[in-house]
Amino acid sequence: MYYCIRARAFWFFTPSNPTLTFGGFEGDSKSEMYKQLPTWCYPRTFFVKPGQPFNEIRNMVAEGGLHFPFILKPDVGIQGILFRIIDNEEEWKQYHAAMTVDYIVQEFIKLPIEFSVFHIRYPGETKGKVTGFILKDYMHVVGDGRKTVEKLVLEHPKAMHRMNEMKKKHAANWDTAPAYGEKYYLSVAGNHTRGARFINLHKEIDQQLCDVFDRISNEAGSFYFGRYDLKCTSIEDLKQGKNLMILEFNGAGAEPNHIYDCGMSYFKALKVVASHWHDLYKIGKINHQKGVRYWSFREGKRFSKQTKKNFEKLQKLDVTLLV
Repeated sequence: MYYCIRARAFWFFTPSNPTLTFGGFEGDSKSEMYKQLPTWCYPRTFFVKPGQPFNEIRNMVAEGGLHFPFILKPDVGIQGILFRIIDNEEEWKQYHAAMTVDYIVQEFIKLPIEFSVFHIRYPGETKGKVTGFILKDYMHVVGDGRKTVEKLVLEHPKAMHRMNEMKKKHAANWDTAPAYGEKYYLSVAGNHTRGARFINLHKEIDQQLCDVFDRISNEAGSFYFGRYDLKCTSIEDLKQGKNLMILEFNGAGAEPNHIYDCGMSYFKALKVVASHWHDLYKIGKINHQKGVRYWSFREGKRFSKQTKKNFEKLQKLDVTLLV
């Protein structure tokens, strides 16, 4: 509210990333984001509308050189809802038939490590700062050669609360026992809400890492505040800008997710969040002075209400879609 008063605008963050709807706070389109990223740093991606003839989509994807498995996810999504790895055409047909919103078909990136990098750059400047750097450890269980996937899930502190989802997703292996020491992944979505654990790499933040994201931010043009979720082969390669693929850029609504899973106190975490919102306010103010308008209260409220409705609809579909 302090920044709302200072900016004299309730939605003070909307000019922060001028080329993203609502500044990328919520309800922004992934297609909008991908079209601004440099083409060298994100996977082959195709945009699909609900009701579009399946044969037409299949031909488009095949001509683009994409093969199973690949990723399907809503164009406007959140928290990994309706994120699916599709292995065959039958699964794809089921997903397409069920979707009532635009969605994305994307190359499945097999690079071994997923990271998040929070990057902030002020308008008019070419150099920014990296405020957070984490490695994502997907939700998994470790086999002992005896216990079935079902029993291992029942013992997992997060997965045990999502038994219906786990049973549906792992039906083929539900009664099998992973080998001793084998990592069996329950989810490959790098979201906290999907069970991923975040490993803080703040000691690895240096100028070399920042230079990589300064380059991406400058090439994108108007991405000033947000978090890049990406895959790469190693920390060393990432710092050299090699073998990386950006999965998403999250704008004004991006959490500084480096506050989690690292033993940070609650009050220190609040301080980190407050620091990010200070940058968000200042970036929005600078862009506003350059002619980027703040959204009106009514306009933002209407958009936020529609985003919430869309989220609730996708949540219900995520639970019922068997793919």
